[in-house]
Amino acid sequence: MKDNFRLNTKIVGLFAHPVKHSFSPYIHNLAFELKDLDYIYMPFDISNSNLKNAIKGVISLGIAGFNVTIPHKENIIQFLDNVSEEASLIGSVNTVVNDMGKLTGYNTDVYGILETLKPFKKQINGETITLFGAGGAARAVIYCLIKNFKPKNIIIINRTEAKADSLKEYFKSKMKFDAFKIFALVPSDIVEVLQESKLIINSTSIGMFPDVDDSVTTVKDSFKKNQIIFDMVYNPVRTKLLEIAESAGALPLDGLNMLVYQASESFKLWTGHEMPIENILKSLQLYIKN
Repeated sequence: MKDNFRLNTKIVGLFAHPVKHSFSPYIHNLAFELKDLDYIYMPFDISNSNLKNAIKGVISLGIAGFNVTIPHKENIIQFLDNVSEEASLIGSVNTVVNDMGKLTGYNTDVYGILETLKPFKKQINGETITLFGAGGAARAVIYCLIKNFKPKNIIIINRTEAKADSLKEYFKSKMKFDAFKIFALVPSDIVEVLQESKLIINSTSIGMFPDVDDSVTTVKDSFKKNQIIFDMVYNPVRTKLLEIAESAGALPLDGLNMLVYQASESFKLWTGHEMPIENILKSLQLYIKN
């Protein structure tokens, strides 16, 4: 009985709202098992109004760290003791490490985005890229694109143009990049904009479980052959956006690779160990099919 009862198990987890859609508990708990590490990963459904108290709970309970996703990636920064240089520049955190009560924030989304897009670098470099969304995930996307792909233009499409414009001004100041164009999210008005883009990225939660019938655009004419469409939503893996884009001849990229790669960096920050990425990705794909 004593052998099965571990007193030193370290707790890590996910702060999000909603949280039921996430595959992160499966990924990390499998990785802990494969690496024989005494950790457990738990999802915590935290509303905006409870975020500050949840942070206090992390310190009081000695939780070793946690991931952060919608809607907390930007708001979390004010409650942290330290933020990595990269996460500070981006203005968004998705991973927190608790070192004896001192909380440090990191952004591993950038690594996940880069690893997903790296095989297509030759096609993407110097091209026009369109991004749906202006939240925390969009910040990581823009940083990654400017730093690694030297885009000709970055087009930001968002429900609230003022928020997109604020993001444009932020990166103009922080990274001296000024080739932005801003459009409102009106599907019928953005067809030509999307057709001009080599890469289209959805960084919003539109189309995420359980609202799988939603899509940032349902206009098939928005897409064409030789385009790359990257939907960061990973549940469902096959989003309506990707279905529409592929039916028009575009190359669809789902969010699973990004999810696992960003998770591997969080895993390393918490444990000091490398995640067995290939094993995790194969297992996750089988898990989803079943």
